[in-house]
Amino acid sequence: MNDTGIERVAVVSTGVIGMSWAAFFLAKGLSVRAIDPAPGAEALDGAQFVQENGPEREDLKRELFARINALLPPDAIIASGSSGLVMSRVQIACAHPERVVLGHPFNPPHLIPLVEVISGERTSAQTIERTIDFYRALGKRPIHGHMEMKGHIANRLQAALWCEAMHLVSIGAASVADIDDAIAYGPGLRWAAFGPFTNLHLSGGAGGIAHVLDHLGGPMESWWDDLGTPRMTPELKQRIVEGMPETLAKRSDEAIQNQRDAVVLGSARAERRQRKTALSRSI
Repeated sequence: MNDTGIERVAVVSTGVIGMSWAAFFLAKGLSVRAIDPAPGAEALDGAQFVQENGPEREDLKRELFARINALLPPDAIIASGSSGLVMSRVQIACAHPERVVLGHPFNPPHLIPLVEVISGERTSAQTIERTIDFYRALGKRPIHGHMEMKGHIANRLQAALWCEAMHLVSIGAASVADIDDAIAYGPGLRWAAFGPFTNLHLSGGAGGIAHVLDHLGGPMESWWDDLGTPRMTPELKQRIVEGMPETLAKRSDEAIQNQRDAVVLGSARAERRQRKTALSRSI
């Protein structure tokens, strides 16, 4: 049980993300109501924290949040799992916008620790603090974004990679399968342990990231200048779709998902062991 005082959670919209959240909250010993946002279906009585996972449409979220807001006491937190919308444009429909916050997970939430917590213009500092404390108490890895942007933080980083991956396919520089392998068997293995800046730091040896930036900063800039700006044309879509059978290698979606989950769980267990080892050595 967490020590934040939040024990009753409502999961609004029970698609893939919503059900994953519900499973996660139940595994942590919380009282959970998983509900769909249909009129008359919102049994939110007593909820102290709402995790919303509705359609990625601003007009629908405004209407949904207004309805949720009207059914909850002012101190209950409403967190949206929106992948790209900003809360300032959603919370304006609420009588208590100060308790509306972004709580964007990564799929599947019951396995991936990251949650992006970002405020709207009218979100209170207390809501941010309580939301971060709540996720952290459940074993999540919340990060506090300091600025509202479409796609937030991690999705924007992913979008940059997807952009260049699709550019390379569009110009025939590499196949879909080769690009997947380039990440999965290359930098992706390092990224599972640390983020881009820590990996750069390790690349610099004794000089650390300062050495890397001094000596490779110029070449990196030249790569930035050469990155592509593809458009999602019918031709590019077809080329990507036609390239997928090679990378899937006749594996079913279920088999691929199981492989992903096994790798994620293995990485998470290894990280926890390393953290415990480091802690015991520091005592």
